[in-house]
Amino acid sequence: MTDQPPQRSFVSTGQPVDELAVAEIKSDILAKLRLAIGKEASQATPHDWYAAAALTLRDRIVHRWLTADKESYDAGRKRVYYLSLEFLIGRLFTDALNNMGLMKVFETALGDLGVGLSDLRKCEPDAALGNGGLGRLAACFMESMSTLQIPAIGYGIRYDFGLFRQVIVDGWQQEYPDVWLSFGNPWEFQRPEIVYHVHFGGGVEHVDDKGRDRAIWHPGETVQAMAYDTPIVGWRGHHVNALRLWSARSPDPLKLDVFNTGDYLGASAEEARAESICKFLYPNDESPAGRELRLRQEYFFVSASLQDLVKRHLGSDGQLRSLSQKAAVQLNDTHPSLAVAELMRILIDLHNFRWDEAWKITVATLSYTNHTLLPEALETWPVELFERLLPRHLEIIYRINAQHLALADERAPGDIDYRASVSLIDEKSGRRVRMGQLAFVGSHRINGVSAMHSDLMKETVFHDLNHLYPGRITNKTNGITFRRWLMLANPKLTDLLRESCGDAVVDDFTLLSSLESYVSDSAFHQKFRSVKHHNKIQLARLIGERMNIRLDPAALFDVQIKRIHEYKRQLLNILEAIALYQAMKDEPQRDWVPRVKIFAGKAAASYRYAKLVIKLINDVADVVNSDPAIGGRLKIVFLADYNVSLAESIIPAADLSEQISTAGMEASGTGNMKLALNGAITIGTLDGANIEIRDNVGAENIAIFGMEAMEVVARRQQGLDASDIISRSPRLARAINAVGSGEFSPDDHARFEPIAHALRHLDHYMVSADFDSYYEAQRGIDARWQVMPAWTRASILNVARMSWFSSDRTIREYAADIWNVPVGAAAALEPQAQRGVTG
Repeated sequence: MTDQPPQRSFVSTGQPVDELAVAEIKSDILAKLRLAIGKEASQATPHDWYAAAALTLRDRIVHRWLTADKESYDAGRKRVYYLSLEFLIGRLFTDALNNMGLMKVFETALGDLGVGLSDLRKCEPDAALGNGGLGRLAACFMESMSTLQIPAIGYGIRYDFGLFRQVIVDGWQQEYPDVWLSFGNPWEFQRPEIVYHVHFGGGVEHVDDKGRDRAIWHPGETVQAMAYDTPIVGWRGHHVNALRLWSARSPDPLKLDVFNTGDYLGASAEEARAESICKFLYPNDESPAGRELRLRQEYFFVSASLQDLVKRHLGSDGQLRSLSQKAAVQLNDTHPSLAVAELMRILIDLHNFRWDEAWKITVATLSYTNHTLLPEALETWPVELFERLLPRHLEIIYRINAQHLALADERAPGDIDYRASVSLIDEKSGRRVRMGQLAFVGSHRINGVSAMHSDLMKETVFHDLNHLYPGRITNKTNGITFRRWLMLANPKLTDLLRESCGDAVVDDFTLLSSLESYVSDSAFHQKFRSVKHHNKIQLARLIGERMNIRLDPAALFDVQIKRIHEYKRQLLNILEAIALYQAMKDEPQRDWVPRVKIFAGKAAASYRYAKLVIKLINDVADVVNSDPAIGGRLKIVFLADYNVSLAESIIPAADLSEQISTAGMEASGTGNMKLALNGAITIGTLDGANIEIRDNVGAENIAIFGMEAMEVVARRQQGLDASDIISRSPRLARAINAVGSGEFSPDDHARFEPIAHALRHLDHYMVSADFDSYYEAQRGIDARWQVMPAWTRASILNVARMSWFSSDRTIREYAADIWNVPVGAAAALEPQAQRGVTG
């Protein structure tokens, strides 16, 4: 659970509160407290009150949910099935209150009962169902599909302990289970009657069935997938969709005969093996057992989800030939790629389709979103593991590959290198199944998530596949839901926007553009800065309570909040902080801009280098924050256990948004959008959606630095040694020497030598190469900050010009160009949604 600033206010509706509605809510909450929680009001804990209020709200959501579901089935509407290994939905209580239009009613009712809505919000843990941008994007998309009244179901895994709970001990990241379900989950509906069998291992028998080869899979293990449904409410509550998560269990949870022999652990071994599938997100795959578990996870949720949607389709349509006309299945990244082979298995083995017809249905039904150009993220699995765990699927993949390579031979006869490049089997690295290639070949559309990323897909990882299947790659630039990332996260700014742009702005975010008429209004500037200052006070209070670090809200709040990874370059940020600290020490009399550098994010448990970067950030913070010589003009903060709720406190308070990935490596980013929407000015490379943000907000309202993608490629071709760069930059050399010599690690002078060595000789992520450009861009930020009217003008224009980055716009594009589904007739939000400059 993440502490939140006290006395948080929420967006008001501007309407008087209905006293009858308040009375009804009060009565229902008290009834839930007694009948569902089993407590009298005098005995109730804050969590009891939260559960009672959540259940009261859930009742109102369910009526609309069931109505919307029935209406869409009665109308025979096409449905979207969104398969994602992550759904970072955060807290649902205030999100649902806001979208249902019940915030003020519940706040008043709870107040009458002596309970604060802000206090109850703290009782809800963040759902531990994701890690970073991939899962948060899926959550935004689910909300937008409900808002646009697109019938949809999100499919994923109900993780018992999520990724992990991050604790910083002596500067080091430590990982503990995230026990988010310890008090139960009032938002989910357990569906014990909805259970599917998912099989593993065994062998495949081929028999002659009236002249046709028929494959019969005799599995060696069966796991049951049980459904849990969570309602996802759209804006104004017009439509509700379901997030269906699968929990794993054994068909035989306890072998009684084994138990009775005294082998109590052995009696439940099968149950433990089955349940391990849904214990953690991304189990460590460094060991063979870890790799097997990852593959079991991916197949488990894909198989259960496809069985479920096929059953739904048969229930409403009676036959599967029309599947692609009534179902659009979106694979969110490479993790669900097994859907290609699994849907073929279902159609061929279970429903007797011939291969060619099954393949047409599969390709027409599936589409694939690629989120990364990093080769290690385009999963590959050893053929041996596949053969042992999923033997029938390997056979299907081999046949898909044979058909696919025949097409490649037609396009490029005799070209062995081309054939090897497009093959679904990598023969050069110990024979591995290429899951990104499988998803590409088995989908009718493959989309990148920013204009640059989609172009680079065609030029790099999918260059030859794009040649073989021209026209399949399309772009769908990511977006965010403004309901959460503006209205809920920043209620004071939302109130100001309603006052300035009109109440309709919360329904039509293109009206944000009317803010441009206020960019020279000094009175509006004062109101705008007052909102930001309030948010910074709130964040400073949270940091003070959690870390006992006192911050000046008047300082520039410089924020980098994202997964800790070398390509995201938190190292570049802290290296610049070291250089700035050294400069402050050299010239203490200079009028330095007070700055607070705020970091947050998790490193994968097995990613040792990223964890060493976290330690470096914390060790530098210990030195800088306690040095009286700089007079508190530079503070460094690493906030532990970054999640959605913490982001909702950080983002509204940010002045500067760090989007500094190595050019060509960030697919899109959505944190950049959230921060700019809340008035932060971006400092970044021309990477991912930064390019489209620049094109929308204006080049003068963003700070761009560093090499571009093609320059990075050229530099790498020259070599990774950065000695030549360092020799020309005394500032960089001094900062690296401080890291490598132990200046920030007096207890272990060699601790950060691996980092210093990489900066000098293995500069793959161009930290050293981009350092001087970044440092100068930061000093340009200092200069801008000192002219506050100009800074405020740029901040206002960032808000005013961000409407194109709404996830509603993104989902409209998916609906029209990929899924071929209409948006709901009553969901005409943003009717004149503006296109981005590059759109």
